[in-house]
Amino acid sequence: MLTALDYIILAAYLLGVAAFGIIVGGRQKNTTDYFLGGRNLPWWAVCFSIVATETSTLTVIGVPAVAYGGSMTFLQITAGYVVGRTVVAVWFLPRYYQGQLVTAYAFLGKRFGDGMRLAASSAFLVTRLLADGVRLFATAIPLKVIADGAGVSVSYMEIIAVMGFITVTYTLIGGIRAVVWMDVVQMVLYIGGGLIALFFLLYAVPDGWWQHAAAAGKVKTLYTGAGETFASWFTQPYVLLTAVVGGAVFSMASHGTDQLIVQRLLTCRSVSGGQKALVGSAVIVVVQFALFLVIGVLLWTFYQGQTPEAMGMSRADEVFPRYIMEGLPPGLSGLLLAGIIAAAMSTLSSSLNSLASSSMLDIYHRLRRRVAGEVRSLRTARLMTLFWGILFVAFASLFENTRNPVVELGLAIASFTYGGLLGAFLLGLFTRRTVQADAVIAFFISIVVMVVIIFGVWYSPSEGWLFYFAPGDDVIAARGLRAIGWPWYTVTGSLITVAAGALLGLRHRT
Repeated sequence: MLTALDYIILAAYLLGVAAFGIIVGGRQKNTTDYFLGGRNLPWWAVCFSIVATETSTLTVIGVPAVAYGGSMTFLQITAGYVVGRTVVAVWFLPRYYQGQLVTAYAFLGKRFGDGMRLAASSAFLVTRLLADGVRLFATAIPLKVIADGAGVSVSYMEIIAVMGFITVTYTLIGGIRAVVWMDVVQMVLYIGGGLIALFFLLYAVPDGWWQHAAAAGKVKTLYTGAGETFASWFTQPYVLLTAVVGGAVFSMASHGTDQLIVQRLLTCRSVSGGQKALVGSAVIVVVQFALFLVIGVLLWTFYQGQTPEAMGMSRADEVFPRYIMEGLPPGLSGLLLAGIIAAAMSTLSSSLNSLASSSMLDIYHRLRRRVAGEVRSLRTARLMTLFWGILFVAFASLFENTRNPVVELGLAIASFTYGGLLGAFLLGLFTRRTVQADAVIAFFISIVVMVVIIFGVWYSPSEGWLFYFAPGDDVIAARGLRAIGWPWYTVTGSLITVAAGALLGLRHRT
């Protein structure tokens, strides 16, 4: 159990975050300061911010669980991340900087018109609210377990409200500058916590642990799928081809079309700074995933390969939090839990600022059709941040019932929209005939088709490919159904959008 020192560290961290964020945020004179930090932030800080933004509690406790229950083949997908981010750095970023754009979707507005900009921005708002609502709730889970173990009566809603209040406070006052610099601190904290756990685990496990884990297939990193069928490749997310191709396209969408990341890149002083931040983030993510995967293998050795059920847990995601509480000395447990909270708060603060910027600049200003003065615009920006903060807290509390099907929707929503968004950007970059109506129609066609594919297309080793819309867990188990591997979703969605948009564009003369 946690000691008084651990609770002091957690409390000091939460209070320190709010104070530090407000101080480093400084004063903003206009929305360029508030949303883009005056376009004057160092590339290395932006690089760290990108990594912290895309790292949530699900990563910190979920990646070790992947290795604990399987192997390290998950690492293959990071090769695709490097490829995808390099493509974005070379092809997308120069276009953003040439136009002095403020949001990712301003490019679509400039190329196609406000209709496409509104559609893309709206898809981003829904995606981010659903996905990060799940992440915010996930952070409350280990904290609730700790509180219950200490005999403290606290609800998920109360935990979420406290984290949300602190994060909203420094994000609302300090703007993107506070978000970026707090991301730097929070990344150092959760990576440092991971290294501490690694050190203690290495000290605790017996000599020869690596050889023992290798014999059990736990340290396997390369899985080519040689000798298996095409259908098997298509349904396993971490086969080499699927991981590299799917990971690359997914990374192009998430880091080239998602305002959450693009906004950070636009805060750099130059396009070269943005390119270094983006490619550098890919390298750090490779190292970060490797760290948490090795921790998962060490945990498997430490607990002698016991299943989570044998240890009284419902899933492998609970193994790392359990070790933090049981296997570390007083003080360090609190530090690692602060790291888990840091991962969640960095994602939430980034989401709040990017949601405020997109909703204000892509939607509010477009519908209002006139730009207010700097003072009023800055006040509106802060009100937008407060609005999304309240909505996040309220929305995250809906996930307390983990059987609610919206959980599944929240985790999969990016798969519905990322392909369409990337396809729309590719249409804007590489086609000349496609006009706004074509792009909007293609975008929505992609979303509808992806809903059908994700929920309705299955593969059975005995029956082949089947269409079975939203089967229950009992049907999936009984018939051995496999879904298409998630890295293919963005690839499929983008291809549908590009094909539909290009075909519709043939109606027009050049």
